[in-house]
Amino acid sequence: MTNGSDDILTPLNPLDPRETAGYRLLARLGEGGMGTVYLSHTRGGQPVAFKVIRREYGQDPDFRRRFEHEVQAARRVQGYHLVPVVDHDTAGPLPWIASAYVPGLSLADALAAHGPLPLPAVFQLVACTARALVSIHGADVVHRDLKPANILLSSTGPYVIDFGIARAADVTQLTRSGGVIGTPQYMSPEQALGERVTGAADVFSLGLIAAVAATGRHPYGEGGATALAVRIANTARTAPDLSGYPAPLRTLLERTLTADPAARITTDELAVLSERAAGRALRTFDGWLPAPLMDRIARREAAAARPPEPTTTPAATPAATPAATPPTEPDAHWSGQPTVSAPPRPATPPSGPAPTPQPATAPTPRSAQRSRPALLAGGGALAVALTAVVTWALVSPDGGAGAAADDGADRKHAGASDPASSPSSPSPSPSKQAAYTLVFEDKPFTLRAPAFNTGTHVDLDAPKVFPSGKIGQAAGMELTYQDWGDADLRFLTPTGRSSGSTPEACRAAVDTDTLPAAVPKKDLNLGATLAKGTVLCTVTGDNNLAMLRITDVLPHATGGASSDMPDYVTTLTLWKIAK
Repeated sequence: MTNGSDDILTPLNPLDPRETAGYRLLARLGEGGMGTVYLSHTRGGQPVAFKVIRREYGQDPDFRRRFEHEVQAARRVQGYHLVPVVDHDTAGPLPWIASAYVPGLSLADALAAHGPLPLPAVFQLVACTARALVSIHGADVVHRDLKPANILLSSTGPYVIDFGIARAADVTQLTRSGGVIGTPQYMSPEQALGERVTGAADVFSLGLIAAVAATGRHPYGEGGATALAVRIANTARTAPDLSGYPAPLRTLLERTLTADPAARITTDELAVLSERAAGRALRTFDGWLPAPLMDRIARREAAAARPPEPTTTPAATPAATPAATPPTEPDAHWSGQPTVSAPPRPATPPSGPAPTPQPATAPTPRSAQRSRPALLAGGGALAVALTAVVTWALVSPDGGAGAAADDGADRKHAGASDPASSPSSPSPSPSKQAAYTLVFEDKPFTLRAPAFNTGTHVDLDAPKVFPSGKIGQAAGMELTYQDWGDADLRFLTPTGRSSGSTPEACRAAVDTDTLPAAVPKKDLNLGATLAKGTVLCTVTGDNNLAMLRITDVLPHATGGASSDMPDYVTTLTLWKIAK
C-alpha cells in the first residue's frame, strides 16, 4: 500500500467518495485486493486510516460474520506499540474499518530499500514488539502472522499493525478448502505442522524477524517460502545454524528459535533481554533508526499533516463500485487493504491538518455508525504445500477461528467499547435534540492512583472501580488509571471538558472539546489538564451520558512506584440518553 508518490498522499479522484459514515475522506493512502484505504479524522481530530471493503467481500455473509469476530477481538487489544482499531461497521451496504493512522514505513520495505538495521535498532525493535505481544496475548489473542510487513517503523518507535481484515477474508476462503493461516517463512514449527498454536508461536516469529532485520539472512537458509517453511517444520530434527550471527543476537535467537514452545523465552523476558542489549531506554526514539529512514518517515508525517486537494470535485458521488485496481506495495500501517468506493453518509466531522500521531493509545472516534526478496514478501497470498495464506491472524490461543472475539460472561456488555476503541454504538449528532433522563446525581466517586504495574479500571455505568486490574481486562470500561508501560490516565471512550453542568452542555463537550485519549503521568502531576473544578463528560459503553466533576486532587496516600500519581476526588452524574 503506497502513500502516493513515495511520501506524498494521493489526492481523491472523481470516483472516490468524499464522506462515508460521518468520516470526511481527505486523501487516498492506497489500495489493494480488498478495497481502498483513505486518510480521515475522528471528530476529536485523531487521524485514521478509513478502509472500505470491496463489494464482493461485503456481499459474502461468511466474511461479514468473521470480519465482525476479528474486529471485536482486535478492539480488545490495548497497549503501546499497537495500532488500534477505533471504529467499524459490518452491517452496512459495504463493510468498513477505521484504524489509528501512524505515518511510517513497514519493516519489509525498509529492509528492501535500505538494507539491514544496526544491531541497537534491531534490539529496540524486538523489545518494543515483545511488549506489544504482551498486550496481545494478555487479551487472549495470538497474532499468528508476525512478519516484517506487519511491523511499522515510525518516529515514535515500532508498531504491530493490521488487525482483523485480512484474516476474515482468508479464513472465509480457507473454510472451503482447509489450510493454515500465516506466512510460511515466518511461521513457528507447530504452526507449519498444523498443530495447536499459542503465544509462543509469535515469539518464534519475532526471532526470525530479528535475524533478518539485523543481517538480511534467514536462519533457515535460502530458498522460496515453501522450502523455508518445510525446514522450520523440521526444527526438532534439524535446528537452524546460528553460528554466523553476532554473539548478542545469537543469544536471542537461541532462546526464541527452539522447537518446543514451552522452552522458548517469554515475551517479558525477551523484552528485558533486548532492552539490555540495545543499550538504551525503550521509550527513547531520537535517532533510533538510520538517518535515511528517519528522513523518509519525517516526509510521510509532513505529508499526512497537509492532505492534498481532490483532483476534481464531482457533482455527485457515484454509488457504483469502480473496478478493482492492481494492488500496490504496503508502506503505511495497513496491509491487505480495500479497493472500493462507498456512498457517503450525511454527518461531517471537522476537517483540518492531521495532528502529530501519538503512540497507540485509546483513540477518540465518533462516527455515525458503529520486487521484494522472498523472505521479505508479505503483501499477497502464497499458495504453498502447507496451504499457508498471508494474513494477520487474530485467534484464541487454541487456534480456533473467531473464538477470541467471545469475551465470556465476565464482560460487562457484548460489543461494548474496549481499551483500544471507542463505543461502537451510534452517538447523536450535537445538532439533533436528545432527551436525557437522570439516573443519579453528584454521587461521590474517588479514583485512586494504581498500584505498581496494575491498572484501575472504571465502569461509570455501574458505577464501580476495579483496582489492581490487568491489560486486556478493561472491556466495557470508560477509564483506566494505569501504571504499566505508559503510566497515564486513559480515556477509553471519547471524553470532553465541559464548561457547564447541564446534559446538553456535557454532551456538546464530548464532540467539541475532546481531550487526548491519554494524559501522561507528568501532565497529571502538573495538575493543569485535570485540575480541581474540571468537569469531564463522556458517552459510556451503555450509551449513557456521564459527568465527572473533580472536587479535589490529592497526593496518593501510600508509598510505592505510583505514589507520585495523584488521587482524584469527584462526583459522578449519569443521564440515560433516549434512543
